[in-house]
Amino acid sequence: MAEAIKIKKNLYYVGVSDSDIRTFDIIMKTANGTTYNAYLLKTSEGVILFDTVKQEFEDEFFEKIESVCNYDEIKYIVMHHLEPDHSGALPELSKRCPNAKILISPMATPMLKAITHNESMSFETVWTNKEFELGGYKLRFLSTPNLHWPETMSSVLINENILFSGDVFGSHYFDSRLFNDLVGDFDYAFKYYYEHIMRPFKSDVLNALKLYEKYEINTICNLHGPIIRENPQRYIELYKEWSTKEVRLHGKKIISIFYVTSYKNTKLLADALYEGIESNDLMIANMYDMTALDEQNMISILEESTGVLIGMPTINSDAPKPVWDLLSCMMLLEKKGKFGGCFGSYGWSGEALEMVQSRLKALKFRVPLEPFKVKLVPTKQELSDAYYFGYEFSEIVNGKAMEMTL
Repeated sequence: MAEAIKIKKNLYYVGVSDSDIRTFDIIMKTANGTTYNAYLLKTSEGVILFDTVKQEFEDEFFEKIESVCNYDEIKYIVMHHLEPDHSGALPELSKRCPNAKILISPMATPMLKAITHNESMSFETVWTNKEFELGGYKLRFLSTPNLHWPETMSSVLINENILFSGDVFGSHYFDSRLFNDLVGDFDYAFKYYYEHIMRPFKSDVLNALKLYEKYEINTICNLHGPIIRENPQRYIELYKEWSTKEVRLHGKKIISIFYVTSYKNTKLLADALYEGIESNDLMIANMYDMTALDEQNMISILEESTGVLIGMPTINSDAPKPVWDLLSCMMLLEKKGKFGGCFGSYGWSGEALEMVQSRLKALKFRVPLEPFKVKLVPTKQELSDAYYFGYEFSEIVNGKAMEMTL
């Protein structure tokens, strides 16, 4: 029978490991597997349970709970995040302790009902600075939306300075030794997790960090990977460093021009755009052939760029594959405040530009100008127009007011 692991007095780990998983949420590699962390706090007035586990592991989860308490002792179930890997065991748990009150963020209400299919359950919504006390332990809630779902939240056990962070500060890294001061070097997994899960929500990360900094946190009980009990401030500072919002080079904003070209016509336009941007002393332009970039390089360049221009021909009524590869990388980034645009040469139809322009808008880029396109070989006048297109784009990126195209 699986048993709970004691973290400190009255606080237990009742999570489970998934050591064989190698791909998580389609996009992430998990060379060391992962864990689905859950916690249990015993008090003189009852038990608080923090999150559950993936449904296929619920038997082990229940065994661990049963090793330290009876189900009728559970008074509260705090659900920081309702993604199935953390709420999978909740429907069965709610049957085993029907009198326990489930605590969720206001945004989680419709999701909770959809997950449990139980209209009669007892639940309450909580938000930043909402708190309650049970058996001498005070728990305070913090709203941390979009980390990484809209309904996510965190909580702090005030007496012990323990942060139950939800997915924040997690990593897909399984090690049976459980605590960060005992496991192997998981820094690569910690950063990889941030880059794929939290990086698209940098501003929300920074908002959460402002809430956390009010507490002298000595332990971070996250939902994936090692529990952080040694130097938690190091991991908090890493998140702060990685979430710094704008990258500047020599004090200037960066505009990156990505292009793919068949007969050098789109490349000629890219050169003209580059010159136009560089004529603005407040900007730095960089230019990249997409066919020579791998995904990680694309992501790094996109992240540092305030403005992005994408150049392409139209091939078989579509944009070439490297363009879609670039666009697929953008789901791993925060797009707030970024500007985008398209340009290119075409032969017959030229609809690729409108396709990509629409995708940029759907990704929440600010798209101030209509696509710049020419038929086949650009003329001197068209190259001159491209130069001014680049300059105009740089002015907008730098703050020039202009009505955005819808």
